[in-house]
Amino acid sequence: MSGYLTTHVLDTARGCPAAGLRIELFRLEGESRTLIRALTTNDDGRTDQHILPAAEFVVGTYELVFHAGKYLDASGADLADPKFLDQIPLRFGMSEAVHYHVPLLLSPYSYSTYRGS
Repeated sequence: MSGYLTTHVLDTARGCPAAGLRIELFRLEGESRTLIRALTTNDDGRTDQHILPAAEFVVGTYELVFHAGKYLDASGADLADPKFLDQIPLRFGMSEAVHYHVPLLLSPYSYSTYRGS
């Protein structure tokens, strides 16, 4: 079995998928932070491809950065400046070659994540 990484972003304030949200994936090695890929969510709040496909999977520490501020602006949310949430970094480890699913539940003033299936 090969490992890979997916996500799903849901806008809990509006009750819908978060379409058009930019996501970046970084690999962390010591003090080094390397951009692996940047994608945008589709109408279902998912990316059209795996964020980290099986062919590129390596066990290690990663960071997903969700560009929530730009998404919230585009959604018409009436937010103060500066926004409470702008970029949301999630650091996590992938220790074995399995499917990792890291969803984000988002609103203008909170977010939640978990290791999904």
